[in-house]
Amino acid sequence: MRILMVDDMISMRQVMLHMLRSLGHTDVDEAADGLQAFNLLNKNSYDLLITDYHMPKMDGRQLLKSIRSSEKLADLPVLMISCESEKRRVKAIISCDVTDFIIKPFNLQTLELKIKNVEKYIWPQINNF
Repeated sequence: MRILMVDDMISMRQVMLHMLRSLGHTDVDEAADGLQAFNLLNKNSYDLLITDYHMPKMDGRQLLKSIRSSEKLADLPVLMISCESEKRRVKAIISCDVTDFIIKPFNLQTLELKIKNVEKYIWPQINNF
């Protein structure tokens, strides 16, 4: 599975890369903000986008809206990560058609579970071709 991971904090990207690699995901690219991510998404093919919500230039919500309005990217699974824990805000994020959501801080087991949930979403689409 090819993954694009987006976070403006380099330390968080390093932690996520380490976690993803420990789960066996080695085909991972990274971006520092939503704008850079959107450019990469339009140049390359990814099976999953893992993105932070709060970022400069283009935040996670704007990135998600851009993805869902793109014919090429509309079906891309998006795992959104945020420190938002207020129920109203989390519901607003989820209502933007995010595939799954993780609240920071989280551990390796949570990430593994969420990726498995996304894989359940991906595999039926692949098998329909």
